[in-house]
Amino acid sequence: MKWGRAVHHVKSLAQACADLAGQPSSIFALRVTQMWVAGEILGPPRDLETVRVVLCVDLPVDQVAWGSEPPGAQHWASATRLATNPLLVWWRSMHAPVWNHRVERPALVWDDAVGVREDTLTALSDGRGESVRLPAQAPEQLRTRLREELEVSLAALRVCTTAYEDRRWRPGKLEPVVDALWRAADGYLDVRDAVDRT
Repeated sequence: MKWGRAVHHVKSLAQACADLAGQPSSIFALRVTQMWVAGEILGPPRDLETVRVVLCVDLPVDQVAWGSEPPGAQHWASATRLATNPLLVWWRSMHAPVWNHRVERPALVWDDAVGVREDTLTALSDGRGESVRLPAQAPEQLRTRLREELEVSLAALRVCTTAYEDRRWRPGKLEPVVDALWRAADGYLDVRDAVDRT
C-alpha cells in the first residue's frame, strides 16, 4: 500500500475511535481510550504491507493479555471496519504501559481526553514519525515489563485452556473458545521468547 493510503487508514481509524467514544456503553461496552501506531509507519515514507496499530481499552490488565482480544473487540472492530483494512491490531489495557518488545516507541494518535493528535498525523504524513515517538526504554525497564507480561500471558493461557476443556464436548460452536486459546498460547510463546532473548 502506498504511504498516503497508509496514513489515510490511520486517520480514518482515529476518527472512528473518536466517533465510537461518544456512543453509549449500552451499544459499545468495550471502551477504547487510546490509539497508538508502531513500526514502519513511524519511519520514512515507503510502501507498506500493513500498519501496526495499538488500541488501549479500559479493562484490567489480566483481561488484555498480549496477543488476545478483549471481550467486545470483534463488535468494536466491525463497527469501525477495522477488519477490512490492512491494519495489524494489538489490544492493550490502559492500566499498563503500552510498549513492550513488539510495540517499540509508539506514537499516540488519539486519546479520549484530548482527541485526535493532529501533530502526530502531520508528522506521519510528512515521514517524521520519529519526532512524535515515545522515548526508548532502558534494557532493565524492558526486562521488568516482559516479566510482568509473561505472568499475565501465562494466567490468560491457563484461563483459556480451562475454558476450552469445559466447552470442548458441549454442543455449539467451539471456534470462539479455540480462537481465544490459540491467541493466548501464541501471545504467551511470543513473550516467553522475548524474555529468553533478554
